[in-house]
Amino acid sequence: MTTLSEKPALRLAPRAQRISDLSNTKARTKRPTKAEQRAETTEQILDEAEYLFSRHGLHGVTLKDVAKRVGVHHTLLNYYFEDKQKLFEAVFGRRAVVANEVRMKALDEYERETEGKPTVEGALHAFLDTNLDLYGEGGDQWRHSGRLAALVSNTPEWGAEMFDEWFDPVVLRLIELLKKALPDAAEEDLFWGYHFTTGALMLTLARTGRIDKLSGGLAKSEDFNAVKQRMARFMAAGIRDICAKRDAE
Repeated sequence: MTTLSEKPALRLAPRAQRISDLSNTKARTKRPTKAEQRAETTEQILDEAEYLFSRHGLHGVTLKDVAKRVGVHHTLLNYYFEDKQKLFEAVFGRRAVVANEVRMKALDEYERETEGKPTVEGALHAFLDTNLDLYGEGGDQWRHSGRLAALVSNTPEWGAEMFDEWFDPVVLRLIELLKKALPDAAEEDLFWGYHFTTGALMLTLARTGRIDKLSGGLAKSEDFNAVKQRMARFMAAGIRDICAKRDAE
């Protein structure tokens, strides 16, 4: 049996529920702030610009091209980015800072795990596999970013400057580990080893599909797991070989 003291609570409960529902609805329909809108639009611009730059390069894309993909008037892009060069730098730097952080962490952790006694293959795995995971498993945007990185790395006019700015610290960190792994190796040979390694990495990130055709489908440019199983081992053998040959000479 319901007591008198309980009846008011029962009568008020539906009203309280309606107020709660109304409050939750308002919270769900709350309009984003100007800062949130700007951040969302900026990300959309960067995503679409990344797609276009990865296919046509810096000089093959205009701000109008980007605006068309975003679905806005091209004058709006000048509100977010001073010019196309600034937009390109923002697109490239957005992924580079993440890739650098992940690779540097992997190299540092590997050195700690080996107590300062790395191997060539282990150092290369730490350097390469983290990138292959990012670009291989990160979805379409990282796919576009990988292709863009490959394009920039092979652009003599200004590509080297961008790689100097963004990637020198992590590359030199790799060289440090290679020196520890091969203390008697000529430093020149270690840098050549990096040169050959990064060339293979950039070709892999480009995903041109050429190896698919050449191999009749036995090897696929999308198969980053297959690359991870082979690249570090292949490059380590080459680096050890050229260093051993130098010692013998």
